[in-house]
Amino acid sequence: MKQVLPFMALMMVMACNSPQTFDYPDFPKSDVTDDFFGTTVADPWRWLEDPNSDMTQDWITAQNAVTYPYLQSLPGRTTLQERLTTLWDFPRYSSPFRRGDRYFYYYNDGLQNQFVLYKQDQLDADGEVLIDPNTFSEDGTVSMSSLAISDDGRYAAYAKSEGGSDWREFFVRDVQTGEDLDTRIRWVKFSGVSWDKENRGFYYSRFPQPAPGEELTAANRNMKLYYHRLGTSQDEDLLIYERPDQPDWGMYGSVTDDGNFLIITITQGTDPRNRVYYKDLRQSGSPVVRLLDDFDASYSFLTNEGSTFYFLTNHDAPKYRVVGIDTRRPQRSGWQEIIPEDDHVLNGVSVVANRLVANYLVDARSEVRIHDMQGSLQRTVELPAIGSASGFSGRKQDNEAFFSFSSYTYPSTIFRYDFATDEVTVFRAPEVDFNPDDYETRQVFYQSKDGTTVPMFITHKKGVELNGKNPTYLYGYGGFNISLTPGFSVSNLVWMEQGGIYAVANIRGGGEYGREWHLAGTKERKQNVFDDFIAAAEYLVDQSYTSPEHLAIGGGSNGGLLVAAVMLQRPDLFAAAIPAVGVLDMLRYHKFTIGWAWASDYGTSEDPEGFEYLHAYSPLHNVRPGVRYPSTLITTADRDDRVVPAHSFKFAAELQEQHAGDNPVLIRIETRAGHGAGKPTSMIIQEAADRWAFVAHETGLRIRRP
Repeated sequence: MKQVLPFMALMMVMACNSPQTFDYPDFPKSDVTDDFFGTTVADPWRWLEDPNSDMTQDWITAQNAVTYPYLQSLPGRTTLQERLTTLWDFPRYSSPFRRGDRYFYYYNDGLQNQFVLYKQDQLDADGEVLIDPNTFSEDGTVSMSSLAISDDGRYAAYAKSEGGSDWREFFVRDVQTGEDLDTRIRWVKFSGVSWDKENRGFYYSRFPQPAPGEELTAANRNMKLYYHRLGTSQDEDLLIYERPDQPDWGMYGSVTDDGNFLIITITQGTDPRNRVYYKDLRQSGSPVVRLLDDFDASYSFLTNEGSTFYFLTNHDAPKYRVVGIDTRRPQRSGWQEIIPEDDHVLNGVSVVANRLVANYLVDARSEVRIHDMQGSLQRTVELPAIGSASGFSGRKQDNEAFFSFSSYTYPSTIFRYDFATDEVTVFRAPEVDFNPDDYETRQVFYQSKDGTTVPMFITHKKGVELNGKNPTYLYGYGGFNISLTPGFSVSNLVWMEQGGIYAVANIRGGGEYGREWHLAGTKERKQNVFDDFIAAAEYLVDQSYTSPEHLAIGGGSNGGLLVAAVMLQRPDLFAAAIPAVGVLDMLRYHKFTIGWAWASDYGTSEDPEGFEYLHAYSPLHNVRPGVRYPSTLITTADRDDRVVPAHSFKFAAELQEQHAGDNPVLIRIETRAGHGAGKPTSMIIQEAADRWAFVAHETGLRIRRP
């Protein structure tokens, strides 16, 4: 039943002139139901799963006609946008890296929608533009989403992503001339490219082309690994490996530093466990060898010394270690332990200057140690503060590495590490218009419902009075072995500059304390994640940082699930909630795009036990009628093909119908955007201004001009 939009949209705008009057769009419900092992579950908003239908498009337009005028009318929103724009306007650099005789780096002069790729012959020379994604589209919504420079520095394989989609289209640019070759590689998702040692072509993975009209919704299965030779068309690419008997396997190829082997990493969804195969590139027609095929642990290839392969693994080491495996004698009894498991999580290892650069997480903070190739500790890198170090870009033969460091009040700064002298120097430091000495970060530890100790970072202006009245924004994620470490954000700075408190809870499901910490927040144990987050909120209240009427929560993707589940379980504890691009229909998430891959964390409703625990917390299915829920701003985008927007659409429709309060329950639907990657700066600033204006209004923070 199609709505008459012009009249409806006009009425929505008029309704928003009264801040607490919300005439939500009225669309028909369907009588669709599903039977799960004898339990009938209604799905009245199933029709919103079709993004191309006229009724879904009308619903989107009608919802935005309610949301955007309301957000624009909020007190202080203009001030927030102006301040965000001012603070964002500073030059930003990535860590440089070397290929052949050149250095490459990304640069944004401040408010450019996309970072620009530069090349330079020497570190102290002026850079020259190589690829400017700002020229890809007028509105900045086409981004450069992947890059691989050939070893000789002659070619740049780069990918474009349109409107935030996960789909990538690869091109090749001649670095010397700045002109593109005829290369065009399509239907790539979640894969980069790896050049062969002769720089004549590269390995990449892709999915079959989806049916027309289903590009943003159809399930992505049957990935295959190919080799593309320059000067040929994609349909001539050589198939390297496929497993039609395993449609859910992902396969990714990378060439070793010496060019002798192709390492094939086999994944199964987002499960941290994987398989590792290899192919000897020195022999034409060599077979694919299944080196690690038990799917018993995580194995991340680091480098090789001849026939010995080095891996970062959690095999027999929940907090990870480095082992060497001689491919001529690969039995586990012959594995060599290079860096043993530590009390802290070994979060990542880079191989530069024939050293192993080991990045540890110490209570979610970085500690970097340098080892030789035999594993002996040489030194610990001195970092400028409590925060996060990342990058260490460099190759095995290089004598230098670059890394970035940041914290909640320390803007991302690029450092250079000289392996000959062990000297750390600042390479690029940003100039942001704020005084970091005005702020402080504390790390606290609190008890969750079952007695588990959980860390949390709390950042705010110095001198904050603990009177229970401080507007506070609590952020979390809690899934997929992902760790939340300290990092600088202009957006968060604006919130704190206005007097708000920013807190990050390192809850279970993440990777902060290794494999067991992750597994404790998965499948039937997912409630631990929600309990940890609720306990973080209760700690902030108990310690008089804030109170429920001044507390907001936020998170994106899996964090959107977290926020939605928690606001439904404890609506009394929060003033506002912002579930962003969330996984909210836990009974059907696996039916769209790459959703099936998340079963290692969630389980699925196709299993009786999985249905029981998923149904128990699935946000879409746990909205209760007659409850006053926190003020809610659901955010999503029309081209999100990772967590399809139907999750947010259906949850918003259900929440608006059942919510008993007169406080707002809104959905903000961005157009020409996806899950978040590649979003233009202008769009990011607009979204941040809307978010903080909403949170400030609902938590009682009065916005003032700085």
